[in-house]
Amino acid sequence: MSEPIRVLVTGAAGQIAYSLLYSIGNGSVFGKDQPIILVLLDITPMMGVLDGVLMELQDCALPLLKDVIATDKEDVAFKDLDVAILVGSMPRREGMERKDLLKANVKIFKSQGAALDKYAKKSVKVIVVGNPANTNCLTASKSAPSIPKENFSCLTRLDHNRAKAQNVIIWGNHSSTQYPDVNHAKVKLQGKEVGVYEALKDDSWLKGEFVTTVQQRGAAVIKARKLSSAMSAAKAICDHVRDIWFGTPEGEFVSMGVISDGNSYGVPDDLLYSFPVVIKNKTWKFVEGLPINDFSREKMDLTAKELTEEKESAFEFLSSA
Repeated sequence: MSEPIRVLVTGAAGQIAYSLLYSIGNGSVFGKDQPIILVLLDITPMMGVLDGVLMELQDCALPLLKDVIATDKEDVAFKDLDVAILVGSMPRREGMERKDLLKANVKIFKSQGAALDKYAKKSVKVIVVGNPANTNCLTASKSAPSIPKENFSCLTRLDHNRAKAQNVIIWGNHSSTQYPDVNHAKVKLQGKEVGVYEALKDDSWLKGEFVTTVQQRGAAVIKARKLSSAMSAAKAICDHVRDIWFGTPEGEFVSMGVISDGNSYGVPDDLLYSFPVVIKNKTWKFVEGLPINDFSREKMDLTAKELTEEKESAFEFLSSA
């Protein structure tokens, strides 16, 4: 057996974490021979609920779980971490402007970024799930200057999975401006791989209804369930983290929000933007050289513009938070 790794999940009393923790504990994310010390962080009023989650994890009798620590203190939660999965964030309440939401979350992710900087291993991999995920991730990274910015990523895998065909791409923000791009995606048709556009022969659906369905899927789930996506979000987090840990399969790429510095797709530097990446030895690289048509260019620029505006608002709050 290898040495245990320390994995933090924040917002640990919430519904996404409830669907996520069992998969982390049973070996389906970090492998069947990787022992885990699981650290659960939530706010003080949620500690009673967290105790119930702790009891259930104990009752699952998972052999890989060497210890489970439930806490409301950042200095305990962020100590010596190998992986931090930041699920907890301030949810958008009715009548709340996006700017108010940004302000509340800048405060949370500035504090958690500083705690990562102070207490976690410098090799820690940080995955941000709490919305607005891209900008929260950038805020955490800026607040942890001693941790390489390449170690921070945000979840756009749920959108990727919603659109799932092999080598589909989610470009940009995890918001309704994201661009699900199937120009490079392949599907199996009568035993051979063909491009999606060729297979479907319905360009107007692919450029219209398909794009809006993926963009608005989260809202559709909320409307039906009266709660946001949890099971599918937890599955996407597992996929994202497993790919960081073990790498992407040969010939396949995935979407994740990463720092845009040095990309070849005309996206401004210093944005946390979703790109197609391949991963090897726990390190991601941009998928290079994909041709971008005019339709894609316009969509990619639109989501970059939104992210730039979000970043500017967040940084105003960051200097005063």
